[in-house]
Amino acid sequence: MNTADVILKVEDLKTYFYAGGGLFSQKKVIKAVDGVSLEIFRGETLGLVGESGCGKSTLGRTIVKLYEPAGGKIYFDGQDVTALQGPKLKQFRKDVQMIFQDPYASLDPRMTIGEILKEPMTIHELYQNDAQREQRAVELLRIVGLKPDHIRRYPHEFSGGQRQRISIARTLALDPKFIICDEPISALDVSIQAQIINLLKQIQEESGLSYLFVAHDLSMVKHISNRIAVMYLGHIMEIGDSHELYLHPMHPYSIALLSAVPIPDPVEGKQKHPEPIAGELPSPLNPPMGCPFSTRCPYADDRCKREMPALKEKNGRMIACFRVE
Repeated sequence: MNTADVILKVEDLKTYFYAGGGLFSQKKVIKAVDGVSLEIFRGETLGLVGESGCGKSTLGRTIVKLYEPAGGKIYFDGQDVTALQGPKLKQFRKDVQMIFQDPYASLDPRMTIGEILKEPMTIHELYQNDAQREQRAVELLRIVGLKPDHIRRYPHEFSGGQRQRISIARTLALDPKFIICDEPISALDVSIQAQIINLLKQIQEESGLSYLFVAHDLSMVKHISNRIAVMYLGHIMEIGDSHELYLHPMHPYSIALLSAVPIPDPVEGKQKHPEPIAGELPSPLNPPMGCPFSTRCPYADDRCKREMPALKEKNGRMIACFRVE
């Protein structure tokens, strides 16, 4: 793919938060996202995986401009959107939407489903009147597999899977070009997760949307993603084709993550020997020097503990590891 096919690009993106601090102590810096660079192409899904606390959701919220970056650049459709304000920021947020993790918390319990779906259309002055907005809301419910009469109900009257479908419908209300899916299935029953994944894939095939899909479940990420990015302590460790990365991970952290995926076949599962990750995830308040994974990597040497490996191309994928240079 060429650069014209890139819908979203981030360069050396950083998102920092500040904690503590008082009369006799300085504020500490939490480096939630620390120098992330990646590209997402039109019509593709990039899966983003990693342990809890690695910065996946923060990266998504920074891209959609809910958090202000501490450094780096965000490009959308070839335009620098890092410092957008006013009407231009409003237009950007029309084109870039987000599905939040918790469908119980992301819907206003005081509003009917119709009001929830029509609100973004009203804010962005879409359609001529309320009747047209209501007609569009009914159409959105149909797209996500719900009934027209659901438009009069309140969020508490729906199951978790139905609420997430409503969240998806609200995200589609503005006809976005790009959607950040922030763990959209993690709060749902296993039986419902596949339905939501299939719904997202169907919508993508019909509308040509691009997704950044954040999740913990690597098997689900493989199912929906064209490529996968592995994130650890605010850094991207590896990016590659989802099928190839799933079968042949190269970074030690990717290998450890994938070896921990449960196998449904009990015979094959007994033959599998997971690569355990030693120790605990370091605190982003005090990250290790050099490679962020060096404190837990079985192959780390003195160079890994001194220097941060750059994300470089190797055998058709991007990887940040001295071992595979």
